Amino acid sequence: MTARIPPVLRPEHPSARSLAGLVAEFGLDTVGSLDGVEVTGVTLSTADLHPGDLYVGLQGAKSHGASYAAQARDGGAVALLTDPAGLEIAGDVGLPIVLVGSPREALGEISAWVYRTREHPPLLFGTTGTNGKTSTSYLLEAILRQLGLVTGLSSTAERHIGDLTVVSRLTTPEASEMHALLARMRESNVRAVAIEVSAQALSHNRVDGIMFDVVAFTNLSHDHLDDYADMEEYFQAKLPLFDPDRARRGVVSLDTAWGERVVDQSRIPVTTISATAGVEAEWMVEIIDEKAAYTEFILHGPEGRSLTTRVPLIGWHMAANAALAIVMLVEAGFELEAIGHALDEQGGIVAYLPGRTERVSGEHGPSLYVDFGHSPDAFLNTLAAVRKFTTGKTIMVFGADGDRDATKRHEMARVAAEGSDILVITDHHPRFENAASIRATLLEGAKLAEHQPDTYEVSPPEQAIRFAVSLAGEGDSILWAGPGHQDYRDIEGVRTPYSARDEARAALREAGWE
Repeated sequence: MTARIPPVLRPEHPSARSLAGLVAEFGLDTVGSLDGVEVTGVTLSTADLHPGDLYVGLQGAKSHGASYAAQARDGGAVALLTDPAGLEIAGDVGLPIVLVGSPREALGEISAWVYRTREHPPLLFGTTGTNGKTSTSYLLEAILRQLGLVTGLSSTAERHIGDLTVVSRLTTPEASEMHALLARMRESNVRAVAIEVSAQALSHNRVDGIMFDVVAFTNLSHDHLDDYADMEEYFQAKLPLFDPDRARRGVVSLDTAWGERVVDQSRIPVTTISATAGVEAEWMVEIIDEKAAYTEFILHGPEGRSLTTRVPLIGWHMAANAALAIVMLVEAGFELEAIGHALDEQGGIVAYLPGRTERVSGEHGPSLYVDFGHSPDAFLNTLAAVRKFTTGKTIMVFGADGDRDATKRHEMARVAAEGSDILVITDHHPRFENAASIRATLLEGAKLAEHQPDTYEVSPPEQAIRFAVSLAGEGDSILWAGPGHQDYRDIEGVRTPYSARDEARAALREAGWE
């Protein structure tokens, strides 16, 4: 059995747009007659094709999308948009063809035009960075809801349209899907949207055609060096979010040195924030209380303004994410006092973040947390937060993605070893890599730590979490990092249904804990 691919959310009542009007708007070349042709959607995939769609054929990793033009026609596509190579491949497909130099680069603006997403848009917030994008986006949406707005969310974990929730495919969907999502949100009277923006989204034009009201930078640390040559190239991939053609204002965290560089190179007005003592920022975050159920903090701002609230998560980094979300709202025009009043009424920020240091254990027995963290920096912060509320042993269970950035594996394992008393190395998404080889690399990395925990190699992860629980008792904590909210495992291209949260709860029950 394979996991069901989540649906693409589209407007339920799309308005038709003239293909001739689109061609005239963008000054494009065409082949075939445009007379009477009306477009109601845009897609890159025949699997997501709806009758009335403009099918976009672009060069992929293995084949050209124009190879599927006849299949798209048979599925109801009314026109093909492609490049000169695609024109040759499509041949006499019997559809009007619109020509562009780069379909990917044109996709965002064309999708925005077809779906009319630039007409009366909601407030749009975008967050980028290595870690904290998802948490900041969820917390931002939660505060907006507490302020009384109908909200939307696009994150690694989920898409939200008001009360509707679906699991995400990509951190940031393709431009055609993003604009369809925004159009669906407009139908649902969504007034504000929080969007997680990955470096890959910027590199691959997935947020083209969107003008953000406020964008934010969380941090930068070792990750995604399978997609980028080095940290400098990875950093440069994120900078375009701070261009005036993409955003009006920005908020930049100075908790990593990269933040200062964002400020220096930003081409839009930005304000700064930090939770690090000794750093000079316009907004400062002061942690005043930490409990297993929440972290309380004061946000100090310019002109003596301040706000005291709490976030229902452990760790200074989660308070920093919440404070960043608040400052984004202030930059969008919300009054700090109004935000504080709305939060006070409900005892702080009311939010559920799936798979973000999510406690899945009961009141008795070991504390068990499932977390999506999959970088050295994420491990460092989350382990530190867990240890703070652990009177006994800290046990960590983790694996590493196959066919992804292998350069971070040694450092992930070293950090995991340094921060734990017991380390259980297992599997995650091996994809097309050999799982045993990935585990061997992680074991090498763990040996680089100065502090050497008791280390075990246990496969598969179902057995690994049960082994970890067997070693734990009252007062101990288990952190299972990697799977987080995900509901599948990717093994040789097959997405097998799988829930770390369900497996963790089952392991606790089998061991006699609630």
